Amino acid sequence: MNPSMINPQILGEAADWLVQLHSGSATPADHQAIAQWRTRSAEHAQAWQRAEAILGDFRNVPANLAVQTLKRASRKDGLSRRQTLTRLGLLLMAGPLGIASQHVPWQQWTADQRTAVGEQKHLPLPDGSQLLLNTDSAVDIAFSPSERRVTLLNGEVLISTAQDPAARPFIVETPQGTARALGTRFCVRINGSRSQVSVLEGRVQITPQLLQHSAMLSAGERQSFKLNRFEALERFDTAALAWDKGMLLANNMRLDELLGELGRYRPGVLRCHADVAAIRVSGSFSLRDTDASLRLLSDTLPLNISSLTRYWLSVEPRA
Repeated sequence: MNPSMINPQILGEAADWLVQLHSGSATPADHQAIAQWRTRSAEHAQAWQRAEAILGDFRNVPANLAVQTLKRASRKDGLSRRQTLTRLGLLLMAGPLGIASQHVPWQQWTADQRTAVGEQKHLPLPDGSQLLLNTDSAVDIAFSPSERRVTLLNGEVLISTAQDPAARPFIVETPQGTARALGTRFCVRINGSRSQVSVLEGRVQITPQLLQHSAMLSAGERQSFKLNRFEALERFDTAALAWDKGMLLANNMRLDELLGELGRYRPGVLRCHADVAAIRVSGSFSLRDTDASLRLLSDTLPLNISSLTRYWLSVEPRA
């Protein structure tokens, strides 16, 4: 069911339950009532799915701030409870547009190496190869007599391979498949249900987990793949991949895509209003000071940055 087709009254009720659930005073009877409410109809179930998506966004806000955000929402700018519910109802109507890190599973917590949101970490390997872990990333590293293997569990890693006297292959594994380096410098990123490999130097062989054939990438080529298929091969400017220098170089990039990238480097939620999502942006933006990058956007484009807290920002059209 399209969210825009859901009865606004039902969305308002979902918003009301959302506030009650996070009020700090929800009782077992409230939880039982919510469970009964959500089974009344398909519309009620769909509305609650939207509510859970909003709750998912709140789970990305640091401890205790989710409840504080909801409580403060009604006080900010003199909003009444009904106005607060209306605002949350609009979020439910729009669907989950938040740009934020996903819940971290236990495999990432127990990884050999990991980075927090906004952190990058340089890792020298025993063979002389170099890894640079990007923001919110996790890897396991396993060197054996027969191979050098890095398992990327989340996020993104930049690899510069060294020549190995034992001629062991250097393999980066992701949930979707493997990338085998052939004397090279390359980047591997997990993006939802797909992996992406970008080659800066040399060549890389990529193999989806459920396919019997591989693809060979050369410098300046980038390709995404899922478990059972390749996506279109792309050419890219290797100089534009600058996250290792703390920069994002945008060339006619959609605003929602740019904010999606900036959102990877800051804790909390960064939203993009649908009315400005398609604005095209070019320029250099700091990944180490995302607040400065957002100020640059609002100074140069007809945009307004609104916030409930510093961990919940929304980029909207300027009135």
